[in-house]
Amino acid sequence: MQCPACSKVGEDRVIDSRTTDGGKAIRRRRECVACGRRFTTKERVEEDNRITVIKKDGSRMPFDPERVLNGMRHACYKRPVPQKVLQKVVEMIEDEILKNFEREVPSRAIGSMVARHLRELDQVAYVRFASVYREFQGLDDMIDEIESVKEIAHDQVPGQQSLFEQE
Repeated sequence: MQCPACSKVGEDRVIDSRTTDGGKAIRRRRECVACGRRFTTKERVEEDNRITVIKKDGSRMPFDPERVLNGMRHACYKRPVPQKVLQKVVEMIEDEILKNFEREVPSRAIGSMVARHLRELDQVAYVRFASVYREFQGLDDMIDEIESVKEIAHDQVPGQQSLFEQE
């Protein structure tokens, strides 16, 4: 590391190291042995090998967690799902993508992950998302999906209300 004060290279020692940015970076406090100046550096994984999303039409674009978050926000519109929970889900999805895919991920796989998490989080948000993601052709498709959601006992998810009132 080059000292910002005296420009000597490799003449420093690490005083303190700790993780930052949710464990995605390491902050190091350093001291130059030559001049005694202290400075801070951050170390993180290079972003140049980012994940590329393969869309339905075959086009490719860089993975953007903000797009996933926006899709989930739309699905959860006027639903009692806190923003922090959505952000945490997006982080989990991003981690899952980085674990299971090397450089490219089909948009269908991302949609499937989002749908799975929304189904656990909020039934109404899930049905909203599924209607777009699964491209329902008519009301029958939506009713079939709602029926499959109804089969999951609503008391499996704490605080989750039933999609339909029990008769």
